[in-house]
Parts: sequence; C-alpha cells; structure tokens
Amino acid sequence: MSGLPLPALVPWFVAVLCAGAAVRLPAAGGRSVTRARLLLAGSGPGVPARGSPKERLVAVLRVGAGRWWPEGVCLGAGLLVALAGRSPVPLVVGVLAVPVLRRRLSERRAARERAARAAAVVALCGSVVGELRAGAQPGQALGAALRRTAVPGAEESAVLAAAAFGGDVAGALREAAGEPGAEGLAGMAACWRVSVDGGAGLAAGLERLEGALRAERDRAESLRAQLAGARSTTVVLALLPLVGLLIGTGLGADPLRVLLHGPLGAGCLVVGGVLEALGLLWCRRIVRAGEG
Repeated sequence: MSGLPLPALVPWFVAVLCAGAAVRLPAAGGRSVTRARLLLAGSGPGVPARGSPKERLVAVLRVGAGRWWPEGVCLGAGLLVALAGRSPVPLVVGVLAVPVLRRRLSERRAARERAARAAAVVALCGSVVGELRAGAQPGQALGAALRRTAVPGAEESAVLAAAAFGGDVAGALREAAGEPGAEGLAGMAACWRVSVDGGAGLAAGLERLEGALRAERDRAESLRAQLAGARSTTVVLALLPLVGLLIGTGLGADPLRVLLHGPLGAGCLVVGGVLEALGLLWCRRIVRAGEG
C-alpha cells in the first residue's frame, strides 16, 4: 500500500460526488429537474422549475448539500485521512460508515418527529377542552382545535371530515393514533366513544387525558435529561481513539503509518475497531435499557 499513488484517488472521489448532481441536468432539461426536485423534496429550499441550466444546477447542488452534508463530511474525513496515511483504507471505512450514519440520523429525526407529535396531541386535548368550555359542540370544537393545533403526520383530513359531517370520529382518531408519538389520540377516541355512547362529559375526560399525557411527557423529558450524562460519556469514549491518534501525530510517532502499512498495525487497527464498536454498542444498550 505504501507505493500506492493516493493523489489519484482525488479525481475519482470528486467524480463520484459530482456525477449524481451534474449528469443530465443541462441536457435533459425540465424532466431531470423534476426528478431532482422529487428526490430532494423536503430538504430545504426548492429547485426552481424555470431558469438557466446553470441556475438549476446551482439550486440542485445547494439543496443536495443541505440534505447530504453529514455524508459528505464523513467521506471528506475519510479522504483526508487516506491522503495523510497514504492508504485507501480510511476512505473505504468512510464509505462503509455512510449507511450507519444515515441510519443514526434517521433514528434521531424519527425521535424528534415522535416528540413533536406527542406535544401536539397534548396541545390538541387542551385546545378541544377550551372550545368545549366556551360552549362549542364536540364536532365544532374538534375541528377548530385541529385547524389551530395540527398533529404532524396524522390523518387530519379524515378526522376533520368525520367531525364536520357527523362521521365516526372515534374511528378516525384511532386511525390517526397509528403514527409514532400520536398514541394519545387513541385515548381521545376512547373519551369520544364514552361521551357519545354513555353520555359522559367529553371535556372532563379530555382534561384528565391531557393531564396524564402531560405528566408522561414530563417524565420522558426528565429521563432524557438524566441520561444525557451517559450519552456524553459514549461520545467521549468514541472520540478517545481519535485523540490518541492526534497526540501520537503531534509527538512525531506517525501512528497512521504504523496502523496502515504493516501486518501488526493492521491487526491492532482491526482489534481496536472491533473493541470500539462493542463498547459503543454496550453503552447504547445501557442507555436504551434506561429509557425502557
């Protein structure tokens, strides 16, 4: 590996990054721009449907950079370490780390969306209670509350239609409760069913439901705050090997050459990587057990 001309990796790396964004845009016109808009939808500023090919290309690159920057940072770090160590191994590791990074980012995004839905359900219960206390009918109260306090990702249109036209509101609420974080809508559906079938007060039931959901959300936030120290410890443990490499490089030991250009160094690298992965998985299991 020591004789490998690593500067030749740079054109290949740049070509891989630019090919997906640049190919067919000027030649294929609006059809490729439409495809790019669909692929990059929901990731920031949109791609203009009209304009010069240069403007559309710049817009696609800007939107793509806003969506793919973590993966770009991962690949760029792998390329820099590969150039510093004169070995393609770090670049290969960076490429293999991209799916893991995307999965982790997807999990974090799903957790944020779940928390946002749970908070929206609590606000929706309070809003419906306020409308009912003001004298509105149940269907009108639910419709006004949904228009004012939307639950992200829930089937709001079905609930609104059922509330406006006297449909099965409880069934629509149970359908909307299928989204992660919106489970509180099932409790609202039960309150609605009890009030319709048994004549019980809907406002009182929803008020108790709001209190229970708010207390559950507060407990979850308290638990996350208590586990913040464990998560910080996991991050520190993940960064310690990199700190060791930087210290060794500063002392002139050239650890990259030792790890990447010799059987003993390669064995140490593999064993260290396996132990690092097992340690991170163990810490993650501890944190998830605490959350459970």
